[in-house]
Amino acid sequence: MCNQDNNHPNNLNEKNNKQHDHEHRSWSRRAFMQALGLTGAGAITLSNNIVSASASSSLAVAIDESPSDRVLVIIRLKGGNDGLNTIVPTYDYDTYANLRPNIKIEENSLLPLDDNFGVANYMQGVKNLWDDGKMRIVHGVGYDNHSLSHFLGSDNWATADVENQIETTGWMGRYFEEIYPDFLFSPPEKPAAIQVGNQGNLIFDGDETSYAMAVANPQQLYQIASQGVVFSLDNIADTFHGSQSEYLRGLANTTLNYAEVINTAFESVPEGTGYTDGDLSEQLQIVARLVRGNLGTKVFFVSLGGFDTHSNQPVRHEALMTELSGALEAFYTDLDTAGWGDKVLSMTISEFGRRTAQNGSNGTDHGAASQIMLFSSGLEGNGFISSHPDLSDLDNTGNLKYNLDFRQVYASVLTDWLCVDAAAVNEALLGQNFEALPLGYTCASLGTEELLPGQRFTHNALYRDNQVFIRYVLRENMHVDIKLYTMSGQLVKTLSNQFMATGEHIVNVSSNKGELNSGSYIYRIATRGGYYSKILMIP
Repeated sequence: MCNQDNNHPNNLNEKNNKQHDHEHRSWSRRAFMQALGLTGAGAITLSNNIVSASASSSLAVAIDESPSDRVLVIIRLKGGNDGLNTIVPTYDYDTYANLRPNIKIEENSLLPLDDNFGVANYMQGVKNLWDDGKMRIVHGVGYDNHSLSHFLGSDNWATADVENQIETTGWMGRYFEEIYPDFLFSPPEKPAAIQVGNQGNLIFDGDETSYAMAVANPQQLYQIASQGVVFSLDNIADTFHGSQSEYLRGLANTTLNYAEVINTAFESVPEGTGYTDGDLSEQLQIVARLVRGNLGTKVFFVSLGGFDTHSNQPVRHEALMTELSGALEAFYTDLDTAGWGDKVLSMTISEFGRRTAQNGSNGTDHGAASQIMLFSSGLEGNGFISSHPDLSDLDNTGNLKYNLDFRQVYASVLTDWLCVDAAAVNEALLGQNFEALPLGYTCASLGTEELLPGQRFTHNALYRDNQVFIRYVLRENMHVDIKLYTMSGQLVKTLSNQFMATGEHIVNVSSNKGELNSGSYIYRIATRGGYYSKILMIP
C-alpha cells in the first residue's frame, strides 16, 4: 500500500486522483514487468507491453480499408534542431548574420527556396524535394511558456499537455487507445505503430501500454521468431504471482506473432537502393521496405540524434543536415519508384529550436520556436505555412516568438492525412479543438458517422481510502456486464451485470476484497458498443 492511500479526498474526483492512479498503473505495467525480467529480448523492445487491439471499431476498420493506404512517418530531430540554420530567412539576412557572425550560413552558400528563404548547399536533397513540390514548411511552431529542458520539452511535444504538464500519455497513444479499447483481450494482426532503431518516448503511450513496437531491424526480429518463444512458460509456480508471471510472459511471446507479419512484408520486396550511410538512412530504408511490402502499419517513428549543438555547431549541424537531406531524398525516390511516395507523409519534430544569437563556443543554446518540415509526393506543391518569427522581436530570453501552436499541426495531420474523425482528434489532443491548416493535402470522407467506442463512455480505476473502484460514464441507457480477471485471463467474478441508465456509475471492487489477493487484475466491461478493458491494482 502506498502512503497516499489514506490521504484521498472524500469525493471521487478524477483530477485529484490522477497522480495516484498513475502510480498504480506505472507499477503494474512497468515495474512489475521489470521484476519479471520482461523488459525486452534480443532484437526487440516491448515498449512496456504488447500492443493489441479490438476489431470492433468502425473507424479502425475504415482507416484500414481506406483506399489511400496513407502512412505517417514521424522524424524526431533529437536534441533541439537549429531552425534558423535549417531554413535561412534571406529576406532579413543582415539581422540573421549579425546575430551569428561565426556560425551563419554564408549567403553565397545558400540554395534559394524562393525570394525569402534558402537552405545550405549541403542540403541539396531537400532542395530537390522542394523543387519537385514534395515539401512544405510550417514556420514559427511552438507553444506558450516554452520549456528549455530536453526532457520536459520532449514530453510536452509527446503528450501535447503544455498547460498542466502532468499528462503521462502521448497524443498518438490516446488516438490508438480510442480505436483499440479492448487491447488486453484482442491482439491485432499487425503493429499499430513501429519505431525503428531507437528508444521510444511518451508519444505512443496510452494508459495501459505503449502502442508502438520498437525493433532493431526486421531480420533480427525474424530470427527470434523462428526460434520460438522468448520466455519459457514451463515450471511456473501455481500461485497468484505465478499466474501474473505466466500472463506477462505469454504476452511478451505474443509479440513474436508480429515477427512473421513484419518479415513477410520485408521479404516480399527487394531492398531499396540509393541510400547513404547513416543511422537515419538505415531506419528509413527499413520503413520504406515495410511500406512497399504492404505491412499495413499506419505510423512509424524514427529519429536522428545529435542536435544539441552548444559548441562547434557549423561542423556538427552540417553533418546532421547532410544526412537528413540525403536520407529523405533516397526515401522518396525509393517510395516513388514503387508507387508509394504519394501515400507517405514525413513530419519532422524537435523538442525546441535554438537561441537566435550564437554563444561563446560557436554554438547555440536552447531556444523556443522553430519549424516543422513536411515531405510527401502527395502534397499539392511546395509552400510555406504561417509567418516566420521576427528576428528583431524576441522574447525576454532572446528566443524567437512562436506564431503557431504545434498541436494545430498534429490536428491537421490526424484529420486531413490519417483521416481521423474530428471528435477523436479532439480527444487525442486533450479536449482542445484546433482548426486544420492548409498543409497541402485533403482527406476524402471515410463514410462513417458512428461514435468511437471511447466516445460512448469513459472508464477508469479510482483509488480512495484503501479501496478500489471502477468508474464509468454511459452516454445512453444500456446493459453493462463487468467482469474481473486475473492477469492470466482467468475469470475471478462478475462485478456487475444489469441494465444501467445514462450517467456516471461507480462499482466498488474492494467490497470483494476478502476474496481477492493483492496484485494486478484486469477488468473488462461489455456493452452494446463493444468491449473495454484496463488493469487495476488491489493494494
